[in-house]
Amino acid sequence: MARLAQTEGLTDIQREILSTVRDFVDKEIIPVATELEHKDEYPTQIVEGLKELGVFGLMIPEEYGGLGESLLTYALTVEEIARGWMSVSGIINTHFIVAYMLKQHGTQEQKDYFLPRMAAGEIRGAFSMSEPALGSDVSAISSKGVRDGDEYVLNGQKMWLTNGGSSTLVAVLCKTDEGHPEGTAPHKSMTTFLVEKEAGFGEVRPGLTIPGKIEKMGYKGVDTTELIMQDLRIPANRVLGGETGRGFYHMMDGVEVGRVNVAARGCGVAQRAFELGVDYAQQRHTFGKPIAKHQAIQFKLAEMATKVEAAHAMMVNAARKKDSGQRNDLEAGMAKYLASEYCKEVVEDAFRIHGGYGFSKEYEIERLYREAPMLLIGEGTAEIQKMIIGRRLLEEYRIQG
Repeated sequence: MARLAQTEGLTDIQREILSTVRDFVDKEIIPVATELEHKDEYPTQIVEGLKELGVFGLMIPEEYGGLGESLLTYALTVEEIARGWMSVSGIINTHFIVAYMLKQHGTQEQKDYFLPRMAAGEIRGAFSMSEPALGSDVSAISSKGVRDGDEYVLNGQKMWLTNGGSSTLVAVLCKTDEGHPEGTAPHKSMTTFLVEKEAGFGEVRPGLTIPGKIEKMGYKGVDTTELIMQDLRIPANRVLGGETGRGFYHMMDGVEVGRVNVAARGCGVAQRAFELGVDYAQQRHTFGKPIAKHQAIQFKLAEMATKVEAAHAMMVNAARKKDSGQRNDLEAGMAKYLASEYCKEVVEDAFRIHGGYGFSKEYEIERLYREAPMLLIGEGTAEIQKMIIGRRLLEEYRIQG
């Protein structure tokens, strides 16, 4: 076991889960990740293996067939998976956020119906806030849900759905004016709808179209899509929690735990970049000795290792705070911001250590170099994290009087 990114105070069960996942990553993900990524191929066999390990139900309560584990266990699992291939952690993370939102906010009927099949990986989740013209301004969404008897009719276009094609359940955020008078704050007139669909592309149910995969620089394998609703009819009992106007809070709660997991992804990718850099530095010789013997390279390795360790510590702290029942938006924002920035820097240093070979598709670091930038913008950009952090600090340190 490597010295870096160790977590003190884990139970025997947590250590066993993480050991099993790491073994799976080393044997089943790392050997095939680069080939699948270059083909932009969905990792079907890997996903089936993770279903068998119970990863899709890791945080779903035992009464619904899950493992009932903590956010910390989940985040450390994501860190291990991202170390192997970040795209696989994305497939898990969006599913996890929807399961978490159902567990926290769903009606009893919704929990009974969805969670057991989500724990088994039979139903796979995605969630949808963003829109083509939206950026980070969630309050400006234009997708709309209008009540029509026992149903709602949904219209609008959504963007950047991870798992958009492969998922069979999408939590979709829409505006609903029902019961909200003119002038209501935008965030109080949003509702989360639980939309079931077929996996695949094209018209996946009447009124719902998934046009196809968005071509991306990195983060390949996992499908990222648009979602188009044209008079999509959804039963009223598929409003999350059974109450309109709560959607913004549902989504922000989900994103808060999602940010811990994006931080965990950054930690995992940075760990792998360090491993590749430190290995290559000991194998590559220049001027009659391994480049690891040159002080310039040792300085890089020292900086990289320190960043890996610091990001991991902040991610663990954010997860433990949420698990203790405390508000963790400040810690989650800090962890996500630091881990994504450090990940980019560690990957770039590993790329530099590889020299010209880092530019070759034969070497794994080339893939990591294209993957790391996604963390700077996913689950809220670095700039949004700093806004959240700054506002929360001013709340905590407000001058009295």
